Amino acid sequence: MSLAGEISRRVHVRAPGKINIAFDVGDVQPDGYHDVASVYQAVALYEDLWASTARVDEIDVTGDVDVSGVPLDGSNLALRAARLVADHVGFDGGIRLQIHKGVPVAGGMGGGSADAAAALVAVNELLDAGLTSLELQELGAQLGADVPFAVLGGTAIGTGRGDELAPALVRGRFDWVLATSGEGLSTPEVYRELDRLRALPDIAPPHGVPRVDPAVLQALRAGNPEQLADAVRNDLQQAALSLRPDLAQVLRAGDQAGALAGIVSGSGPTVAFLAADEHARDDLADALAARGLRAFVAHGPVPGARVVP
Repeated sequence: MSLAGEISRRVHVRAPGKINIAFDVGDVQPDGYHDVASVYQAVALYEDLWASTARVDEIDVTGDVDVSGVPLDGSNLALRAARLVADHVGFDGGIRLQIHKGVPVAGGMGGGSADAAAALVAVNELLDAGLTSLELQELGAQLGADVPFAVLGGTAIGTGRGDELAPALVRGRFDWVLATSGEGLSTPEVYRELDRLRALPDIAPPHGVPRVDPAVLQALRAGNPEQLADAVRNDLQQAALSLRPDLAQVLRAGDQAGALAGIVSGSGPTVAFLAADEHARDDLADALAARGLRAFVAHGPVPGARVVP
């Protein structure tokens, strides 16, 4: 397939960020990676992406958040995703991507993975590739463990490297406040710190096979935020706090402002606070903003990457 004869059009796709409601990390494996058991929830902070055909691959990124750290070359995850679909159908022209980011960069909320998921869906539509959602998830797994979930959305259990997904039953909605930091955290660095802490004497026994606490799934099925507040946990939180001690102050601020629970999202540094309802969420966000923190309101679950008509 070549550029000649292609109808010039743009496809708009919106993809959500995510939080890790629960994140259980197994021991480091011989290849340096970790198996995990995670409960992901897609939340209403979005990345918007437009795809069109071009002579060469190109990308432009703007945002409501700081985008200065986003690569604009072939290392960009969204461009790599676009190329995967284009190569799959034998399209030898270029793909132009325009991205407007609403998910904090390097914040543990999967913004880059959402961009990649959006690119997969957009180029699939743009080139009439006909790939199913499952096929797009399988392609996305080549790019990173969070990409398949950004395609799927909703709430899901992720096992293996986090890319083996099973949808989780959820009743109602959950309201969150996301407190962000201007300085990101490197996911590999957080995992290295976790391994360092676990190697210290008397810290923890060998972790073994990761698992999802049934209490998390029961709370989601019940649609009960108070019950969920008692069950959220993140094995990476201790490592993130070790690298960024200031995050402990953010967690205390949320607790003092009335959050049901606070948790570092993924590898951080974004902190997710669970609120009782929408009204409590807005009050919590106002209280955090009054303390000088940048706070985003969101709710979940929401769908994964979807074409915007």
